[in-house]
Amino acid sequence: MASPHDEEIEEEQRRTQLGKASGSPDNQRRRFLRISLVAGLVLAIGGIASIAQSLFSPISPEPGPPPPETETVTQTVTVASGSTSAASATSQTSTLTTTSPFPRVMIANVNDLAGGKTVVFNYPLEETPNILAKLGVKGVGGVGPEGDIVAFSTICQHLGCIVGFVPAGSSPLCNSSYTATGPVGYCCCHGSIYDFVNGANVLSPPAPRPLPQVTLEFDSATGDIYAVGMGPPAIFGHDTGSSDVLNDLQGGTLVG
Repeated sequence: MASPHDEEIEEEQRRTQLGKASGSPDNQRRRFLRISLVAGLVLAIGGIASIAQSLFSPISPEPGPPPPETETVTQTVTVASGSTSAASATSQTSTLTTTSPFPRVMIANVNDLAGGKTVVFNYPLEETPNILAKLGVKGVGGVGPEGDIVAFSTICQHLGCIVGFVPAGSSPLCNSSYTATGPVGYCCCHGSIYDFVNGANVLSPPAPRPLPQVTLEFDSATGDIYAVGMGPPAIFGHDTGSSDVLNDLQGGTLVG
C-alpha cells in the first residue's frame, strides 16, 4: 500500500505532465485562434454598432463658404431730353448727351418756295452760302410733303465760283444755248453742271466732286424748314475733297 508521501509525489508528477501538455504547439495554436476569434467578434460588434449609429443619427450638413457680400449702387444717367433714370450698376455716375457740331437753324417756310422761288441762306458758317429749292420731283435727301425740297452749297467744287439753280426746261442767264432737262445747278464760270435730283452729282465737268448737301428737317405742323447738318464733301475752301464734314466748320464763324 502506497504511503501518503508517495501519493503526493505522483500528484506532483501528474501536474507536471499536464503543464507540459498544455504548453505544446498545438495547444498554443488553438489558444491563439480562440483569442483571435474573440477579438474579431468584438471588433465586428463594435463596427455594427458604429454603422447603426450613423444610420439612425440625424445628418448635419457641413457649413459651406459664406455668401459673397453684395453692394447695390445707383447710377444716374442723364439723356438729351433732360430726364433721369436710376439703375443698379457701377458706382460711377455718367452723363449721356446727344449733340451735333452743326447748329439747327430755321431757314424758310414751305410757302417761301411757292411759284418756283428759291431761298439763299448761309450755313453752317456765315461765309458759306447755300440755295434751298423745291424741285417739283422727289429728290435724294428731299423733305416736305412731296420729298422734293433740297438744299446745296452754291460754292462750285471746281474753283469756288457761285452756282445758280436752273429749273427743268430753263436755261441759265449766262448760257441760253443750254436747256436743263431736269432741275440742276449751273456754274457760269466754267460750265460745271450738278444734278439736284441725285445729290448734286456732277453731270458735266470740270467740277471734280458733287456739291455738299444740307441736311434738312421739315416741320409738317408749321411748314418750317430747318438746316441741321451738312454732308460731304467739305465745302470748297474748307479742306477741299475731305470726307470729314467737320472741316466745314473751320475757317469761319458758325451761324447762330
